[in-house]
Amino acid sequence: MSTAVKAGAAVGGLGCLMSPIALTVGISSVFVIGGFGVLFAPLIALILFFTGGGGGGDTGDPPDLDRIAGIIQGDGQGEFDPTSVPEGMADAITEAGALCADIGPVAIAAQIDQESGFQTDRTGPEGEQGVSQLPPEVFARLGKDDDDNGETSALDPADSILAQGRFMCELAEQVSPLASPEPLSDVMSLTLAAYDAGLEPVLEAGRVPRTNASQQYVMAIRAKFAIYEGAVPASPSTQDIEGQ
Repeated sequence: MSTAVKAGAAVGGLGCLMSPIALTVGISSVFVIGGFGVLFAPLIALILFFTGGGGGGDTGDPPDLDRIAGIIQGDGQGEFDPTSVPEGMADAITEAGALCADIGPVAIAAQIDQESGFQTDRTGPEGEQGVSQLPPEVFARLGKDDDDNGETSALDPADSILAQGRFMCELAEQVSPLASPEPLSDVMSLTLAAYDAGLEPVLEAGRVPRTNASQQYVMAIRAKFAIYEGAVPASPSTQDIEGQ
């Protein structure tokens, strides 16, 4: 319980930026997944707050903390809420999340949120394009004309998202022999870390690399799982983005 109290104090120091609901969600998340490190308590709480966790939904009902904590700690394969993503993207996300047993649509949606905020025209620092921000060489290998518009383009959401799903499944297969019950050593965490940092650092470490960048990437996406299972309201700005 002391872990939760310490986490609450850290988050509470953010003052008026945090609503009571967001604070409670942040504390609950850290209490249950404390094995992943108290370091990420403010990160998780802020993500949930700014993506709608502090809004309480239209009814003002408090969030189901047990459900949220279980989702964040889980494998990202819960029931996907298609209304949580921009219009026109739900079908591609559902299809990408059904390509293999280890990756579900909830994880795909949360990762897109983290990578691009569902911006279809985003360009990354290394030439990554589209909602999934795949490295160009990966998209060239795995991208297909999944929306049947006559061209294969990372700027087409369906093409980008299905290539993301193929890459995640490919990575999951390669990291699965490393999986263990230890924190940040499950297949989902290892796969997310490999997507972000590259496969080699994960294989060398035998777990999510012990760097702030890798661990924060994994925890940030886990914190978003609750949004795409409908346990935490999606932010209006995310819902308003139009899928192409």
